[in-house]
Amino acid sequence: MAFVVVMVKTFKFNIWKTARLSFAFSCNSHFRAVKHFLAQEKEPSQSSSPAGFGNEGHSQHHGSHQLPVSGLGDAAARVIPKSHPPPKSYKGLAPQKNLRWQWKSRKSSTEQAASSSEEFRNLREDDFSKQQKRPVPKPMSIERTKGSEILFGIAPCSLAFSQSKRDFFQLFLKSDSSCARPVMEEFAQQAKACGVPVHHVRRQVLDALCKGRVHQGVCLEATPLHLSSLEEAEASQVGLGTQLIWLVLEQIQDPMNLGAVLRSAYFLGVDRVVTSQKDSCPLTPTVSKASSGAMEVLEVYSTDNLQRFLKAKTEEGWEVIGTVSKSEVEDKVPVISCLEFHWNKPTVLVLGNEGYGLSSETRSLCHRMLIIPPGRTLQPGIESLNVSVATGILLHSICSQKIK
Repeated sequence: MAFVVVMVKTFKFNIWKTARLSFAFSCNSHFRAVKHFLAQEKEPSQSSSPAGFGNEGHSQHHGSHQLPVSGLGDAAARVIPKSHPPPKSYKGLAPQKNLRWQWKSRKSSTEQAASSSEEFRNLREDDFSKQQKRPVPKPMSIERTKGSEILFGIAPCSLAFSQSKRDFFQLFLKSDSSCARPVMEEFAQQAKACGVPVHHVRRQVLDALCKGRVHQGVCLEATPLHLSSLEEAEASQVGLGTQLIWLVLEQIQDPMNLGAVLRSAYFLGVDRVVTSQKDSCPLTPTVSKASSGAMEVLEVYSTDNLQRFLKAKTEEGWEVIGTVSKSEVEDKVPVISCLEFHWNKPTVLVLGNEGYGLSSETRSLCHRMLIIPPGRTLQPGIESLNVSVATGILLHSICSQKIK
């Protein structure tokens, strides 16, 4: 029995000793494989295929010991990057030529890409550095005449030159405006005839002169236009026919509306335009641009007492016609459609403010009120027209009756 126990212990010891020797030999083989890979990396020109990866029977030797092929998985994984893991076993694999060189080529390409990216980044910073930027030209300093204003737009400036109601100081034309060169040449000739200096400037200068509005490449420095006195209108009207129409505006405040009203009045043949002085828009370059230059041609008068003016016209035999929306119809003053109005005597057409229309005092002085019949049932809040649109419709319904 004791002999059997001794034999079992001896057998276990031999198995343990064999396992230790096998583990040591395996580790030694792994270390040799790693050392060989490192040596091949330092001397890539000595062989076209690294040891252990060439054809069978022709593998490279390190010293007198032949490297084992199997069992290199763990060691190779510690050498080759994770992006290119080696197979677990190399037994039975077909010959793979230049595998190590392929990995080296990819590594070189990655390094070149990183280097190119760094060079591009440096180049980009150099190209856009403060020292390499094109110097921005300083804005042109323009001396303005005290009390002058800047007209802008082709039609206002052209009509201002032709009417000669203003004094002119400087003309500014956009440089290199080939799309409208004949117009620019005509402006230059008009300015030369009037003795006005001409400056060819960049678009940014014109934008600054007219404060960002649409200038069409032309700006003109000139004296402002002022409203004429009503006495001049009375004197100039003597001796004319009885089929006359004057347009009276009570507290129109929007320059775009005023310009559009003046344009319609000029086009449809209104004889005079009168505005109230209180809370009314003056004759500005914006009004001239909105009227497409009609402000430069049409005489615009003002009165400081609109009710007194309307009473005086009534005593002279004029008919005073007010305007009202359908929702504001009153019983005190007769209301008719503009399509039913017959123009048979001198007429004053009165239009009110954009927000609240005619004042109660002005309404009480009107003989009749005109409305524009809508084409459908209107929703609350959109029961009226813009004052400039309403002016065009009413004036057309009246002036179309003019005897030619």
